[in-house]
Amino acid sequence: MSAVNYAEVVAKLVDRGIPDSQILEVMAQLDVEVVPADRDQATIAGLLRAETRAAGLSLGDRSCLALAINRRGVALTMDRAWASLQLDVEILVAR
Repeated sequence: MSAVNYAEVVAKLVDRGIPDSQILEVMAQLDVEVVPADRDQATIAGLLRAETRAAGLSLGDRSCLALAINRRGVALTMDRAWASLQLDVEILVAR
């Protein structure tokens, strides 16, 4: 998981009024590698802007895709708009 997306999850929990101590506890229990965003991922995310603008993808969305592209992995999302993307990466819509 990109550090950018990790930050988004934390922010969503904050928005829901979860206390900081509980957020830290929950996030510490996740069995997921948090990958720092680097120049390559940031460049890919920026270049994806034109191809993803119509689907309304955010910087966080593009960061997820950039990590999947960079690592030749799978991008996991709950956003059905991603299904319409024609990118050279596997996208799994989990809904």
